[in-house]
Amino acid sequence: MTTNTTSNLARAAEGTTDSGSELAPERIIHCQFARAQQHLDGLDGGLLEVLLPPRRTITVNIPVELDDGQLRTFVGYRVLHNRLLGPGKGGIRFHPQVSLSEVAALAALMTWKCALLRIPFGGAKGGIACSPKQLSQRELRRITRRFVSELGDNIGPYTDIPAPDLYTDSQTMAWIYDTYDALHPGENNLPVVTGKPLAIGGSEGRSEATGRGCVLAAERLLSLGAVPQLESLDGARVAIQGYGEVGRVAAHLLHERGARVIAISDSRGGVLVSNGDRLDLAALNAHKAENGTVVGLAETRTITNDDLLALDCDLLIPAALGGQIHSGNAAAVNARVVIEGANRPVTPEADDILAERGILVLPDILANAGGVTVSYYEWVQNIEHHSWPLDDINGRLRARINNATDRVVARWRAFASHPSNGDLCTDLRTAALVEALERLTSILEQRGVWP
Repeated sequence: MTTNTTSNLARAAEGTTDSGSELAPERIIHCQFARAQQHLDGLDGGLLEVLLPPRRTITVNIPVELDDGQLRTFVGYRVLHNRLLGPGKGGIRFHPQVSLSEVAALAALMTWKCALLRIPFGGAKGGIACSPKQLSQRELRRITRRFVSELGDNIGPYTDIPAPDLYTDSQTMAWIYDTYDALHPGENNLPVVTGKPLAIGGSEGRSEATGRGCVLAAERLLSLGAVPQLESLDGARVAIQGYGEVGRVAAHLLHERGARVIAISDSRGGVLVSNGDRLDLAALNAHKAENGTVVGLAETRTITNDDLLALDCDLLIPAALGGQIHSGNAAAVNARVVIEGANRPVTPEADDILAERGILVLPDILANAGGVTVSYYEWVQNIEHHSWPLDDINGRLRARINNATDRVVARWRAFASHPSNGDLCTDLRTAALVEALERLTSILEQRGVWP
């Protein structure tokens, strides 16, 4: 019965082809899971089935009085996917398109990400459907505080620990901490949330961690010889979609390592270098700060986000939203490696097209795992009432990213040595998921199912 259920899941996940369903978050997660599950036939299908659906989903209505006196109700979500490894861990995002299905899919990714990086957290995620650019700081503060009060004890230092995500930041985390602390006086509540300002328990290196981890994973992948004739970042041509925290940090770290960042985009469009062999990042930052967009930077040519995805480059880093590379544009991608700085930027259909064309995809659960890794370090520091220096944080991050990348590449190469894998998906994403699922099923077998 269990095996049939899992097979049905695989068929359902693979069986949709129209563009709308291709981008559906839960369908993407189900499809990725099913592809990895085919490599785990020796395991009890019932164990695997436990790992896919979320453990708990919460939907709350958040009534807030706006600055003009108008009363509006926002909808918020928090999904706890799994707690096998420890308390739930995952960001809270503010975006008009936030939905329960998206949050549930992202929570599952967090479970697999923590398992792959061997971090003692389970997966969780949260979000509020709102337009943060159209709300004042006071309104965002009220929305955040009411959301935390509605969640109550469903979050906590040893239960479920939020962090920053899309359009939330250290200030948002400070509001979450303060609200939770007011509701739980007399306790050490600093570990309830990570990504806090340094002055109230945040960790050195946390704001840069996702971008830094992205670069470290790419650097390690190349050093392992995964891409013929491209063994380091030095001289590599890079295009980055998205110039938020992840894309900005990645761009500067890549530049430091000798890479040539030739194109960058944001929500309004992109720029391609037209004079010289790389963008002037200092000038780009100043232009962005003054104009709110990268578009219009001197000595560049304006391009669209679609143009950027099709550029001839060595590394393409989609660091914006999910579903950016799909069956409709994957054939136009002209990079040697895609590094997933965002969550779910490449659909399963696009994975297949890219694999057929010999383009590697370094998956999100490895490439953007730096954020949750340093969040874990912040959590430990808060529990210990201690702080670690930046060099220590970055050294620990590098070691953990390198170890995970080594295991994923070894698994990927092992796929090729088994003829029986000929009909199965054998890309880096599947290798990473198999690594994560094997660890989770092993722990589930050892713990057992209560009662």
